Amino acid sequence: MNLDQLRGFVEVAATRHFTRAAELLHVAQPTLSRQISTLEAELGVELLHRTRGNVALTAAGERLLPLARRMLADAETARKEMAELAGLRRGRIRIGATPTLCLSLVADVLAEFHGRYPGIDIEILERGSHTLVASLMEGTLDLALIVTSVSSGAARAVLELEPILSEGLVVVWAATADDPFADATGDASATGDAAHAPVELRDLARVPQVAFPESYDLRVAMDAAFRAEGLAPLVAVEGAEMDAALRFAERGIGVAVVPAMVAALHPRLRAAPLADPALRRTVSIARRCDMVPAPANAALQELIHGVADRLAEPDDGGASVVTRLTGSPRRG
Repeated sequence: MNLDQLRGFVEVAATRHFTRAAELLHVAQPTLSRQISTLEAELGVELLHRTRGNVALTAAGERLLPLARRMLADAETARKEMAELAGLRRGRIRIGATPTLCLSLVADVLAEFHGRYPGIDIEILERGSHTLVASLMEGTLDLALIVTSVSSGAARAVLELEPILSEGLVVVWAATADDPFADATGDASATGDAAHAPVELRDLARVPQVAFPESYDLRVAMDAAFRAEGLAPLVAVEGAEMDAALRFAERGIGVAVVPAMVAALHPRLRAAPLADPALRRTVSIARRCDMVPAPANAALQELIHGVADRLAEPDDGGASVVTRLTGSPRRG
């Protein structure tokens, strides 16, 4: 059974005449007759009483007619909805991102995406990178922005990563407070926009810090760096989420190590880069390589690239908080 057969049957039932139905459908009358005969053979029942100059529905034809009309209507609805999806007028996209990226890159991306495609519903999952990778594996996300590599062999087999940005980590403190690293770095400027000298880990470890939860990718990276140097950081507050940590730093409770893109959004904080060049993070788009991206998914990825390009542009002073990465996506 196919739609052409059902369409032919409905038209013959409406006109009660094969020739007129064929004209309305723009097919040859013998072709229409074959379609109806094939439909009857497939269903194993006679649908029409054929008499000279007249066609009437059988009992089976009467039962099939409303069903056929509904099936044709559903098919037309499906065609229209798929056209709207392809045209990005309707749909849904499920994106995951780490908390720090939600404050910076993702906020810019989603604001622009919603402005361009207001009919596309956006579902966001804000979690750590490992949780986002698991969600991609389960099929509950279309794509994710993560800041870690994929360690699981199963995940590497079905996920591909596209690095898009390299971002440095910075230490931040209240812009109105004395510079906690002035003695160590020789930086005499306590406030203002002047670039601060890089901070060594040994100097950072001596200053009270606001530490993130142990599940944070950023906390894991900093703990590993301190351990590698045989250092034990001085912690003022532990377990604060990003928003709280930034507020605590603004109030002078302690310094915090945050991504450069996040620090750039907070004028009431002063920032200094970390001296260790390894203390950077790579932001990647993660997606399943065994699924063809839907039109909305592809449009969102294109927009992410555009925002990443803008973020990597140097400011008026020739500086940039991130470096744009390009290259082919790779497995895991």
